[in-house]
Amino acid sequence: MARKTMTLNLTGAEMAVLEEMCAKKDLSKTVLMRQALRLYQRVEERLDEGGKLFFENEATAEKSEIMML
Repeated sequence: MARKTMTLNLTGAEMAVLEEMCAKKDLSKTVLMRQALRLYQRVEERLDEGGKLFFENEATAEKSEIMML
């Protein structure tokens, strides 16, 4: 598959988050953005199938549903 190039305009705060996450995971910005895109795609697929997205606190078993727009 041929690769395409794009420009992504981020705010200073968004860029800081991206750079922090890249450093934390030892990933390039490109790899992190690809992973984020794949994750978003999988979440959308599951939601389209009627699934729900939750975060669960293992210590308390508290669940919080994540609402996607």
